[in-house]
Amino acid sequence: MKTTEKKKLSGKAKGYLILIVLLVASWVIFKIATPGNFGSPKQMLQYFQASLLAATGAVGFYFVMVMGMFDFSIGANIVLSSILGCVLATNFGLGYVGFVVGSIVCGALVGLLNGAFYVKLRIPSMIVTTGLALIYEAVANYIAGGVEQTLPSDMRAFGSMPGNVILAVISFIVAYIFLNYTKVGTYTYAIGSNEFVAKNMGINVNKYKVIAFLISGAFFGVEAILSISYGSSMVAVTGMASMSRNFIPTMGCFFGMAFRKYGIPIQAIIIGEFVINIIFYGFIALGAPTAIQDVITGLALLIIITLTTRVDKGEIVK
Repeated sequence: MKTTEKKKLSGKAKGYLILIVLLVASWVIFKIATPGNFGSPKQMLQYFQASLLAATGAVGFYFVMVMGMFDFSIGANIVLSSILGCVLATNFGLGYVGFVVGSIVCGALVGLLNGAFYVKLRIPSMIVTTGLALIYEAVANYIAGGVEQTLPSDMRAFGSMPGNVILAVISFIVAYIFLNYTKVGTYTYAIGSNEFVAKNMGINVNKYKVIAFLISGAFFGVEAILSISYGSSMVAVTGMASMSRNFIPTMGCFFGMAFRKYGIPIQAIIIGEFVINIIFYGFIALGAPTAIQDVITGLALLIIITLTTRVDKGEIVK
């Protein structure tokens, strides 16, 4: 028993060590490259606050990804949820209650629809969510009336400290509890490990897949709150333009998947999103073109995941 606990602790310690090394290394590289306009304590706090946006969504998305599913409607969900929350808060005079509850409930409903269509249509999740993303974008555009939605200055408490940190920490704690202390978390891992075995154990796989999408959607609702509060406004887009918002939460989720073997997926997502933002702002400080930023960031992600993910001999990679 003690030996098992010792191994578990040493595994977690190794995971944290790798994450800290990645964090420090990314900071050092860009600090050396551009010492004058990158990496000061004030700037690092800014990078961290920016990373909280995607991290809140990514910890919910982890429930979907660990089951082997995907979601291409992330950006559309964030846009729709933030616009609906803003409209309820301003046009309907519901204030913070309408803003917060409206955004989270909208995100959860989007997730519920994603899960329901996925299990009913029995086609790949990325195809289902891509089609639904177009619908969500159209609904957001209709609600916004083609006009940019701006959150009043007296309702942006979640756009800066301490409001953004408090909301993010609550989200992380809720995700951690769900994953480690509830039946949902247990069944999530069971289905992700072997869906066939999970069915034979009597687990209602389709039910928990829908729940995973619902949880994921609710957390993207939280990200929507932080996003419009941080940026002060949100524009409804069409033609899958919202997909640009899919990238960063998904990258953070990859960290969670890679560090799952160390028993710290939620922690890895939070730190991983911070690393991603350090790299992003590092390239901005260097004045690198956007195309070069995307190429190098993508390569950095591949290297990080390759170094932190070991595939056992004979294991199927899918």
